[in-house]
Amino acid sequence: MAKVILAEKPSVGRDIAAFLGATKKYDGYLEGNGYIVTWAFGHLVTLKKPDEYDPKLKRWSLDTLPFIPETFKLTTVGNPGSKKQYGIIKKLFKSADEIICATDAGREGELIFRYILAMSGCEKKPIKRLWLNSLTEEAIKDAFDNLKPGDDYNNLYAAARCRSESDWIVGLNATRSYTVQHGRKGILWSVGRVQTPVLAMIARRDDDIRAFVPELFWELMTNYRDAVFEYSGKRFMEKDKAEDKLSKIQGHPFAITKVKTKKETVAPPMLYDLTELQRDMNRRYGMSAADTLKEVQTLYESKYITYPRTDSRFLTNDMKGKVPAIFSSLSKIKDKEISQLDLNNLPFSKRIVDNKKVTDHHAIIPTGKIPHNLSGYSNNVYDAIVTQTIAAFYPPCLKDITNVEGVTNDVTFKAKGVHITSPGWMTLFPHKKSDKQELPKFTVGESGDHKPYVKEGKTKPPKHFTENSLLGAMETAGKMVDDEELREALKEKGIGTPATRASIIETLISRKYIERSKKTLSVTNFGRYLYAIIQNHSLKSPELTGEWESKLREIEQGKLAPERFMESIASFTKDIIQQSTMWSVDAKIIGICPKCGKHIIEGRRGYGCSGWKEGCTFVLWKEYKTLTLRIAQARELLQRKILLHPVMLPEQGSAILCMTEKGNIIDISVPVSQRKPFEAYGKSRVRRQNNYPAATARATKIKEQ
Repeated sequence: MAKVILAEKPSVGRDIAAFLGATKKYDGYLEGNGYIVTWAFGHLVTLKKPDEYDPKLKRWSLDTLPFIPETFKLTTVGNPGSKKQYGIIKKLFKSADEIICATDAGREGELIFRYILAMSGCEKKPIKRLWLNSLTEEAIKDAFDNLKPGDDYNNLYAAARCRSESDWIVGLNATRSYTVQHGRKGILWSVGRVQTPVLAMIARRDDDIRAFVPELFWELMTNYRDAVFEYSGKRFMEKDKAEDKLSKIQGHPFAITKVKTKKETVAPPMLYDLTELQRDMNRRYGMSAADTLKEVQTLYESKYITYPRTDSRFLTNDMKGKVPAIFSSLSKIKDKEISQLDLNNLPFSKRIVDNKKVTDHHAIIPTGKIPHNLSGYSNNVYDAIVTQTIAAFYPPCLKDITNVEGVTNDVTFKAKGVHITSPGWMTLFPHKKSDKQELPKFTVGESGDHKPYVKEGKTKPPKHFTENSLLGAMETAGKMVDDEELREALKEKGIGTPATRASIIETLISRKYIERSKKTLSVTNFGRYLYAIIQNHSLKSPELTGEWESKLREIEQGKLAPERFMESIASFTKDIIQQSTMWSVDAKIIGICPKCGKHIIEGRRGYGCSGWKEGCTFVLWKEYKTLTLRIAQARELLQRKILLHPVMLPEQGSAILCMTEKGNIIDISVPVSQRKPFEAYGKSRVRRQNNYPAATARATKIKEQ
């Protein structure tokens, strides 16, 4: 009885074959002991292109949109090697008595297998599922001992298919719609269900930074017994007032009026999922999400760690008996750290073990196999996983938090100090130092001399996204949350999955919509223009994309019918086409007010909101520096929030004008060496994929008049 096993890639196939004793080598597969082990090269089968449904769709036109196939069709990936391997797999499947799916245990792995199975016409064959958590011999044996019927994963496949088809529908229709209308001289605008909300998050953050106007402020401080106290009132926005308060307390003694100490327990860190590992590696080593994904995949295939593309930070109950043996093995390289643990009595708390919070795979942990000669990023990533796993079982860090108040001439000051009484897990992370001062012991009623002073400060703009902060925002659909447990609650509605977030970022970079500069990510002029022309705000909404991801999870769990999800995608796509064509061309109406939604009309000095009688104050002034905005330019700014053609300004020369969502104008200067029409960049990108150096950005906020 021939059993054919399909792995996702050759290296995994060879590991499975070695375990089974399938050692006879053939072209594209291995055979032995009643098993045939073959492999894909990732996605061998994909959805057909639009013109393969209808030749008319070769021409990009609004007349053919929206296009939503009644039934999706499959085809092989274009390259000859993939076509050949698919042919080998199809032949083996046809002759098989039983087919075992051993692709990656997750949504995309299931899709790879099912698409190949469907295209080869073998869906009625007996199917089993091999669910691997790692590639060690023990893990492979456990998986074969617990083979599951293929039908148990029908919901997982349904979710994967919905993801694939919805991305195809939204991507095709939105990209063609915006390209046909706005793709001048060969520009192709790539718009997608997931990538566009991520672009929007970065563009909004950059808008906030460019429009930010720093303000000076002054803080009243005093130094008493080498401890820094700060004024308990608000900071001063006028220097004179701060100095008046300073003069009031100079020469007066400082008396301690309140000392309160409380105990604080800081729980050990949770185990890693892929996103948290990627964030940590970016924070500590500047690694991109793609770099980290590459390293963990290699470590996994080398059997050093468990399955990495997981969204869980918990273990299952069955892992309790395996962890002590893993630690015993790891003691060869982490003896000092592991010697502090009682391996016979490990604290498996709810922060470590929770079956309800593990879906496809448990958290990333070491397998116990010890690597040799790791270096660079590989060593950094492996050591981080090992240390995090050990730390999860360490005792908590105990702190004394002391709040002190003091008074001088009826002016109250406060200070906060932190004293670590028992470092616990913190001993494993010497780089995580507290930024809080450690106070001397104060007694209520004591008094003495102090040294008051005024410290000048300046408000700071929001920070550019790093991959660390962007991954965090993607995980929580734009909500900025630091608390680990709250993040867990929000993950159900994140953008993308741990397995896809790195590729989303890299796709935006490769399409020149965003750029990476050291650790930061920022939108390019090209990306800013795309963000501006997209009129469908839902298409730019991280919350909506997060809702869709939540719906896909419901499909996985059998709680939502796939048909309902696809109906909502079809409706959304029709809205995209309708809204993308709703450009106002009325000569009397300049545009739509971004504040209240009423019409913008031309006035003597500017283009203002027709709802001014109802209290709307929005106005786009005609005079900007030495430039007089023409009606066409004002209309383009209001509709697209960016001018396609540069203007000339006296200080910086050629510049591109943009308008933020708050109605502020930004001018982005273009150096002499780069003074080409903006659309020429788009032409070069589509036809030659040339790089376009980012313009040096300088923001100017229009003052309210």
